[in-house]
Amino acid sequence: MSTKEKIQEDVSVVEKESRQNEIVLYNDDVNTFDHVINTLIFACEHTPEQAEQCSIIVHYKGKCTVKTGEFSELKPRCSMLLEAGLSAEII
Repeated sequence: MSTKEKIQEDVSVVEKESRQNEIVLYNDDVNTFDHVINTLIFACEHTPEQAEQCSIIVHYKGKCTVKTGEFSELKPRCSMLLEAGLSAEII
């Protein structure tokens, strides 16, 4: 007859609580795909593939989260999108 021993560990996880915000890009009838893609590459540091996928999602769904992070990091990026004529907000 064998004896099995059960081991129970208490694991404590400490997480740094930080508020993650998002830049949401909205569809419009003014800007071209190329302009949106190039602006996302410049302002959000997307790869060309990421920027193209986001622009397609925005076109068909009406909006897309294009960047997530701390508000202080997102504010200048969102400003660049707005200055380029895109419709975006931080939520």
